[in-house]
This record gives sequence, structure tokens and C-alpha cells, in this order.
Amino acid sequence: MADHQEASVTLPSEPASVSAARRYVAEILGEWGMPPGSDAADTVRLIVSELATNAVQHTFGQSPTFTVDVQLDRDEQLRIGVTDSHPRWPKRLPAAVQQDNGRGIVIIRCLTAECGGRVSVQPTREGGKTVWIELPWTVPVQQPVAQ
Repeated sequence: MADHQEASVTLPSEPASVSAARRYVAEILGEWGMPPGSDAADTVRLIVSELATNAVQHTFGQSPTFTVDVQLDRDEQLRIGVTDSHPRWPKRLPAAVQQDNGRGIVIIRCLTAECGGRVSVQPTREGGKTVWIELPWTVPVQQPVAQ
């Protein structure tokens, strides 16, 4: 496998794009060797779902699109970033016990930490931000078969 691989997709900021982002990342990770039904794949799909949902719901129409970047470095570290053009950084919203929202960034942080990773936020030159997750790549490196 190459020292660095990356893939990217830009989607409209609408609810249907959340599942499109999740499918896109799952397909890329499958191509890179992550088994689709593995715990790691399920965790990454949930994290991507939460990141994409935040990009759609919490930009208040100020970000017409969002971009999902997927990077794998030296078969050691997986980075996934979701970029939108809204300037407000993610924060935990007050959520009543009965509410279904306000916990996305908490879920992202918990899942990432459980996997031994970290979450960071970087501003973009255009005034938006990218929320990055970094996770150790736990998929065994597949050696090419000698013929």
C-alpha cells in the first residue's frame, strides 16, 4: 500500500447527503482494506454520520456544501475531515433528556477517544472550519502475493 492515500467528496448540505457521506467513506475504506462489517468500520461510519449531520444541521444554511476528506498515512493513521463554510466551531449544545440532538460532538469525541484517536478543529482560509478525527489504522497491511 502507498505511503499516503487520500480521497475526497463534496456534497450538498442537505439531509440525504449524510448517508451519501457515510457510504462514500465506507467504500473508500473497503478499497483500502478495512472489512465492511468490522467494528472499526462501524465506528468510522457512525463518526462520519455525526460529522456530516453537524455540517448539515448546524450551519444554518450558510454552508451550501460540505466536503469529506479521507486520508491514510503509512498504514498507521486514518484522518477524516469534514469541512463546511460556517465560521462557528462545534460545541456541545444544551440537550434535554428527551431531545435527540445536541450530543453529536460528544459522541464523536467519545468514539474517537475509545479508538485511541483525537478530534481537532482547524479554520479554513475561507472562514469556515474542518473537524478532523485521527484514528490509528488497525487493519493488517496486506502484502502483495508473489507470483
